[in-house]
Amino acid sequence: MLYPLIRPLLFRIDPERAHGLALKALATRPGKTAGSGALATRVAGLSFPNPVGMAAGFDKDAVALKGLLGLGFGSVEVGTLTPRPQAGNPRPRLFRLVEDRAVINRMGFNNGGVADALTRLAARDRASGIVGVNIGANKDSSDRVADYRSGMRAVAPLADYVTVNISSPNTPGLRALQDKGALDELLDAVLTERDASGKRVPVFLKVAPDLEPADIDDIAEVTIARGIDGLIVSNTTIARPPLRSRHAGEAGGLSGAPLKDAALQRLRDFRSATGGALPLIGVGGIATAEDAWERIRAGASLIQLYSAMVYEGPGIARSICQGLERLMRRDGFTCVAEAVGSE
Repeated sequence: MLYPLIRPLLFRIDPERAHGLALKALATRPGKTAGSGALATRVAGLSFPNPVGMAAGFDKDAVALKGLLGLGFGSVEVGTLTPRPQAGNPRPRLFRLVEDRAVINRMGFNNGGVADALTRLAARDRASGIVGVNIGANKDSSDRVADYRSGMRAVAPLADYVTVNISSPNTPGLRALQDKGALDELLDAVLTERDASGKRVPVFLKVAPDLEPADIDDIAEVTIARGIDGLIVSNTTIARPPLRSRHAGEAGGLSGAPLKDAALQRLRDFRSATGGALPLIGVGGIATAEDAWERIRAGASLIQLYSAMVYEGPGIARSICQGLERLMRRDGFTCVAEAVGSE
């Protein structure tokens, strides 16, 4: 309730500095984690107290897990983590597009490295909520497949699920791993490493919204054949729909409200291409319960958000969950799973 009053003050602060302050505040916030209720759902063998998750990118280094789960999120995805620490791209690299309720980032997988995050992941209370780990490759890596294998080897014992991120636009050449042959090779390597860990942690693949129909069909074919547990649709976009902000021309990935329509369409495309054969996680432009419900009805078993919290504040997860319960009852469903793909 107070956030609309303090938001103008926060928006006077450089976005990356404000983000750092938010992480520090959440790192010390006790918070009560979400309990199972009407929105509880099971995806990839995991029990989620609700389908609303915090997307990767907010808590890259797993420093604020307890605080984020205490805001009412049903899950938190940390990362992207790379094998070696990485400073990322030069600043400024994060921009608020206030008039568009959007964000552009060209962070470049800035993180402290897998080893640094492992200590905090190992110390977390596993009963407090679902925590996924998003892994990527170092920018200067000579063998990116080896980086993903290394990441999987490190995080598989500690993660509830692992996301293979090949769709960030801010690491040159990374999206080429979405090509059919390269993707098949990568997933074979990652799943081999996962199986060798002794723990069959679910593996999700995060894809870009900027895909052609043939790309969608290829990705669907490879992921089903390889037994991937779910697709996260989608990452930020390099497209530029009409924008009003003075930052509209900044390079990087665009997220927030302008991504909504494209991300929804990609979700529908992947629902069609996979025939409902694997779970989909809807991301991009979700800011309200109605947005989340539309994504669920279009085929998403779970949803994630990040940019919307910049504009709506820390109460967004609980607000969306309250609205989802109302919408679920209105439309005659007794659980989230019944509504998935029902549009």
